[in-house]
Amino acid sequence: MQCLIHPLLDENKLSALRLALLDDQANWQDGRKTAGSQAAAVKNNLQLDRRSELSQTKCSEVVDVLRSDLLIKSFSLPRKIHGVMFSRAGTGQGYGMHVDNAYMSTGRSDLSFTLFLTDPESYGGGELSVQSMQEVDQFKLPAGHILIYPSTYLHAVESVTYGERMVCVGWIQSYVKNNEDRAILFGIDAGARGLLAQNGRTAELDLIFQAYGNLLRRLGD
Repeated sequence: MQCLIHPLLDENKLSALRLALLDDQANWQDGRKTAGSQAAAVKNNLQLDRRSELSQTKCSEVVDVLRSDLLIKSFSLPRKIHGVMFSRAGTGQGYGMHVDNAYMSTGRSDLSFTLFLTDPESYGGGELSVQSMQEVDQFKLPAGHILIYPSTYLHAVESVTYGERMVCVGWIQSYVKNNEDRAILFGIDAGARGLLAQNGRTAELDLIFQAYGNLLRRLGD
């Protein structure tokens, strides 16, 4: 599966974000309010009201961090980061198998992301299960780590057995909608940057960067 696992928030940013979310109990609501008709039937969690001042402020902060991260930019080629929200699930809650809508009111979903906000030892279950063609991968990442994966996959949040799972989720509309095309571009960019770090700028490397830019123009929308 073409995905990216990456540490995004340091301990200070993570602690401040988590504390702010836990302090605001009034603006958490039934997560089915933001689900499509099919997803609502399998969704059982709480989400922070997107209209609240806290949600808008903290979502904007997460987007800023995502946009400034060079590895995430190279992997996802983000044109728009949208639909960002905070969710939590307690004992007995989860989110059954579903696929994200291709087009949302906020944009096209090429990539989905989950930013884990609680330590994996503090809750049972709650794994993010992502189903590819012949297998299911499960993710339960350290707090502050993000998983970015294609929105084309079926996925689910397993039922929480104890404690509470808190995450930030959202979607990325990429300049390149095709997963394989993005993977090729990511490989070229990673290799070129590695050569740049080892050998400095060369005429040959300039040709690689030129080919990358022109391929991006051809594949992008």
